[in-house]
Amino acid sequence: MLSKIVILFLVFMGVLAMFGKLHWLGGKRLTKAKCECGRYRIGKGPCACGRGKS
Repeated sequence: MLSKIVILFLVFMGVLAMFGKLHWLGGKRLTKAKCECGRYRIGKGPCACGRGKS
C-alpha cells in the first residue's frame, strides 16, 4: 500500500515537471516583461535602468 502511494506521488511530480517545462503556459508574457538590460520589469512602469520601454 505504501509503495503505491510513493509511486503515484512520483508520477504526479513527473507530470507537474513536464507541465512546468512547457512554454505556452506564460512564457511569452515573461519574455515581454524583460527590459533591454535583461532585468524583469514589475508592473507597467519603466525599467530601473532607464533604457527600457515605459
